[in-house]
Amino acid sequence: MILDRSHEPAPAGKHAARAVSKVATVTLAFWIMKILATTLGETAGDFLSMTLDLGYYVSLAITFGLLAIVLVAQIRSTTYHPVLFWTAIVATTTAGTEVSDMMDRSLGLGYLWGAVLLVSGLAATLAVWWWRERDLRVYPIRQRETETMFWIAVVFSNSLGTAFGDFLTSTLGLSYIEGALVTTGVIGVVAVLHSATRLSHVLLFWVAFIFTRPFGATFGDLLTKPTDSGGLSLPREFASLVTLALLALVLFLSTQPAERVQRQPVKTQ
Repeated sequence: MILDRSHEPAPAGKHAARAVSKVATVTLAFWIMKILATTLGETAGDFLSMTLDLGYYVSLAITFGLLAIVLVAQIRSTTYHPVLFWTAIVATTTAGTEVSDMMDRSLGLGYLWGAVLLVSGLAATLAVWWWRERDLRVYPIRQRETETMFWIAVVFSNSLGTAFGDFLTSTLGLSYIEGALVTTGVIGVVAVLHSATRLSHVLLFWVAFIFTRPFGATFGDLLTKPTDSGGLSLPREFASLVTLALLALVLFLSTQPAERVQRQPVKTQ
């Protein structure tokens, strides 16, 4: 069923748009937390598959099991819960790490062909979303069907971003700092296009969403990879805890002023 929202009454009040949305407002704090979440997803995913030596199939089963639990809770919720939302983002980035590594190392597809498959999956998801909604805006999201499409697109985006970051460092041979600089350049171009052109902000959002993933991933690799590979050789569990603490701090600071507004219940179908 295609949801028709053209007859929904416009919410009243200064903060009404935030009050009815199930996802975080896209602000500077959003992008900072997105990068921290991707770094955490990279280090946590590598901790499961490499440090604990569980392998990519077992790690993928664990991360997708946790992801399913978190997403069910997020989608079934009738209010916006910042901690739950960002836990879901972290879970998708962790799963994205496992998907990319499994496609390259276990299935032997390589990062390039893995990226091609993930681009196809993301494009198909966005096409279905557009066909159902005639709109790809990610804020505000009010309906469960729309939110489900959003999270499917997020999983594909984070997996694609991981594959692209690994392609830069593993296939093209760039150092982790060089890989981070490449993705920083892409994000910078998106920011300029956002402020100086009339290009679709929805398109630019998804491009930025994808490329903040390899930025965080290469930063995670910089922290944890051996020094002879260009990393700092920090323990993955230590890097994960530090990144988690930073994410929690930014989340706390960014949600305090709007906490009482964003916890108003929303209608779902």
